[in-house]
Amino acid sequence: MSKFKPESFHGIHAIAYALFDAHEKLDREAMRQQVQRSLACGVHGMAALGLATEVSKLSEAERRTVMDWVAEDTAGQVPLALTIFGSSVAEQVAQVRHAESVGADWVILQPPAAGSFGAAEYIRFFGRVAESTDLPVAIQNAPAFFGRGLSADEIRELVTRYPNIQLLKGEGPVVDIAGLIERTEGRVPVFNGRGGLELVDNLRAGCRGMILAPDCIDYAVRAYEAFRSGDEDTAEREYQAMLPAVVFVMQGIENLLCYGKRLFAERAGLQVHDRAPAMRPNDAGLAMVRRFAQALGPLPVASPR
Repeated sequence: MSKFKPESFHGIHAIAYALFDAHEKLDREAMRQQVQRSLACGVHGMAALGLATEVSKLSEAERRTVMDWVAEDTAGQVPLALTIFGSSVAEQVAQVRHAESVGADWVILQPPAAGSFGAAEYIRFFGRVAESTDLPVAIQNAPAFFGRGLSADEIRELVTRYPNIQLLKGEGPVVDIAGLIERTEGRVPVFNGRGGLELVDNLRAGCRGMILAPDCIDYAVRAYEAFRSGDEDTAEREYQAMLPAVVFVMQGIENLLCYGKRLFAERAGLQVHDRAPAMRPNDAGLAMVRRFAQALGPLPVASPR
């Protein structure tokens, strides 16, 4: 069982990019450095296998490998969330079992990859997977990215029927997230994403935190810590410093995977190799990556254990 309780989950959680080598294989050392750099920034949690991890490009064996690596490198220092991807209940439950075996502290269920169904079918699907585990469960509700999702009222029904669904990973404008928090009466901790857009206003609206790729994660951590201490002016300054880069990379998921990953790599001193098919960078985009990386500065280096 996890040493962390869902009510203690908060803050800025880093979700890992899938980092490949020149042969399009997962790069063990680069993945390790990504986790270490994120922890050095003071993140409040680690996550993997969401959209930023290009989960749909990974085989089932590779998804398990990512779970193994991120769990090993996080080493229980902060809560670990693993996103569960799959087109059937059985496939998702098998992934949940592996997440349990590596010591995940919570799991985040994505909607099944195939088809588009009514809300009642999604509620039953999520509920059956959630009932298979004692881990705290979240759902990822990102209709803008998946083309399918649940309304605030449907989410309220879901968490009422299945008490093990204790958190929500949203991907939406702050006004939508605020409405969701209101409709669920604040009973379900909500984490937003979208690269950190509207970060401070998300916190004002009652978000428990944000789950972000690590390209600007150090600024997000400082903004969150300042907000938490009551210093909203500093929180806004840290957010404003990262905002131009966030707007640049968050022009869509493929853009994030192309340029957000390169921004992280530039700041971390790593190389990027894409796994085909992929959006390829152009000269203008690469010049912007270099300019933003220079303005943001290098990411902190992890201290030796």
